[in-house]
Amino acid sequence: MTPVMPVTPVTAWRVRGRVRVRRFAAVLLSATLLLVLQAVPAAVAHAADSRHDVVTWAASADRMGDGVADRGYRLVVRTSVGGSDLRIRLTNAFGDRPVTFDSVYAGIRQQGAALVPGSNRRLGFDGAGSVTVPAGATAISDALPGRLPAATDLVVSLHSPDAAGPASGHGMAMQTSYTTQGDHTAEESADHWTGSTGGTTGSWFYLDAVSVRTSEATGAVVELGDSITDGWQSTTDLNRRWPDYLARRLGQADTAVKGVANAGISGNKVLADGAGLSALNRLQRDVLSHPGVRTVFLFEGVNDIKAHTGVTAEDMIAGYREIVRRAHAAGKCVIGATVAPFKGWPEWDPAAESVRQDVNAFIRNSGEFDAVTDFDRILRSPYDPERILPFLDGGDHIHPNDKGMQAMADAVDLTALAC
Repeated sequence: MTPVMPVTPVTAWRVRGRVRVRRFAAVLLSATLLLVLQAVPAAVAHAADSRHDVVTWAASADRMGDGVADRGYRLVVRTSVGGSDLRIRLTNAFGDRPVTFDSVYAGIRQQGAALVPGSNRRLGFDGAGSVTVPAGATAISDALPGRLPAATDLVVSLHSPDAAGPASGHGMAMQTSYTTQGDHTAEESADHWTGSTGGTTGSWFYLDAVSVRTSEATGAVVELGDSITDGWQSTTDLNRRWPDYLARRLGQADTAVKGVANAGISGNKVLADGAGLSALNRLQRDVLSHPGVRTVFLFEGVNDIKAHTGVTAEDMIAGYREIVRRAHAAGKCVIGATVAPFKGWPEWDPAAESVRQDVNAFIRNSGEFDAVTDFDRILRSPYDPERILPFLDGGDHIHPNDKGMQAMADAVDLTALAC
């Protein structure tokens, strides 16, 4: 396969007074990224036989507000593993009627809502240029020939002429995307996506996964979690959620696990629906259905524990065991993570803390997980182990800041992910 040159962000070249260097860098970047999504030479067709699809990005769907007819979305997502033959998955999981997408494009972001010239290409669905997704269903695009590098800002632009009723998507993206009225998906400029004709959104609408084709030895890990995994209190637009830091580590490591899919939903629980379906009820759609998944990373429980609904450690343990059983039955490894401290959060009390301690003892000592990552030990203060260390605290005493997110990612044993 034709190699793709390393990508140097334009911003790294923006040195005051060095106009020629900046212009050269922009040209180099455009030339480099024009190789992205080019047709794969026929000479490598045989090698493709030993490859498979691996999820490179995901965001768990939930019920959003009502869809808007003739609305366009320009959605910015960050890839993890690189590969060829990009596919996307559109979701209408929470819709109460079919929704049609009559124009869907994928390109590479240059800056803001603008795309690298020549990179924006139309996606098909069973050979057609449009697709109607039934209520409660998803639709996977045809493969887009060409290569997509790791750690790339991919932009998926989509338009629906008839969206109405509950929309499906991911509410807390921690990433700025763009909206407009009318179909401007094919345009690479930002003109209709910004200013008086466009707008911004902090959510991802209708898009819930992206995959690429890569070596059959390469796999992915899916982090099943709540708002901490979703990235709340990390810095918006900088990809500083703990799964993002983990993706950067995996990208530099000699490991077969390269794909990272974030299945965090703010407020999510293991046992009860509410902020999204429970972890038990969304395990198949948000985790096991993604291609190339090797490992499930389970980090949930604090929302069940702090809700004061009478949930016991035994209830939580039964939920964890069911997730492990189903993941193992699907041939996946399961990493368990201890529940982090949250003293100082309004719902904390000694009874909830007692449940947390019992749950963590099970996670550490039961032997039912293939491996354990002790986030409690990494994040807790040595002076008050029921609290997050202030240096790592995002300010609300339950969500880590950027440093805390990085500390969590650094604590993950990469060899354990490969099982």
